[in-house]
Amino acid sequence: MFDFTDLAQNEMHTIRIIGAPFDGTVSFRPGTRFGPAAIREASDGIETYSPLLDCDLESVSYADAGDLELPMGSVDAALSIIKEAVADALGDGAIPFLLGGEHLVSLPAIEAVYEKHPDLVVVQLDAHADQRADYLGVKLSHACVMRRVSEFLGQEHIRQIGIRSGTKDEYELMRAYSTLSTFHEDDLARLRSWIGNRPLYLTVDLDVFDPGVFPGTGTPEPGGIDWWTFQRFLSAIKECDIVGLDAVELAPQLDTSGCSSVLAAKCVREMLLIASK
Repeated sequence: MFDFTDLAQNEMHTIRIIGAPFDGTVSFRPGTRFGPAAIREASDGIETYSPLLDCDLESVSYADAGDLELPMGSVDAALSIIKEAVADALGDGAIPFLLGGEHLVSLPAIEAVYEKHPDLVVVQLDAHADQRADYLGVKLSHACVMRRVSEFLGQEHIRQIGIRSGTKDEYELMRAYSTLSTFHEDDLARLRSWIGNRPLYLTVDLDVFDPGVFPGTGTPEPGGIDWWTFQRFLSAIKECDIVGLDAVELAPQLDTSGCSSVLAAKCVREMLLIASK
């Protein structure tokens, strides 16, 4: 499905896929560095047409820039490379679509998009709050990514859906700023109204899915969503002005059936389609 396109020859694409194979701060089971490659491999078995959106990838202008070369031993260097790649995509007039990798890779991507769109809002689908001030004394961790984002974006410009795990302090923070929402139809309607015409960055931590349908992730949490709930969410935001997005936290080796990779690839297809509208 995701045909590699030589960016030097075709820079007039709408969306640029960027692989960020980094899992240097994982707190439980590693392996998300293999996520981008697994999504591409699984995409070979996915139809390009979405019945829900009545759109086909064959009509979408996108290019796959391949995977970034990221130094696993340096978090700062890896994040800097990701930010530069996303900024380059924005400079070429493309919407950056990051394939992770752990959730920390979203931080430099959101930073780069925010620098171009200062009225940016972020919607996070996730099982985990990721609002810790630090994790074991480390501030640059996948467990802290949304806290770091809030430091330049502001908590009032973040909405979090699917959260079902976090510390007491994280929940007090999220409740204080009303960042938490749900997949109920009324809440999705309110979310759409909250976004309005502002530019949107959509970050999807794939562990938002229930481990019964998506076991291939490093930190599985019971009580997640299914495919139909994800589609209902996409239907609610499909007319939004999406200026950046990512899909992260697939650890394909943790699901030997390959079903998690297939689900991730199908999510990426749907996200590509709504971002192209």
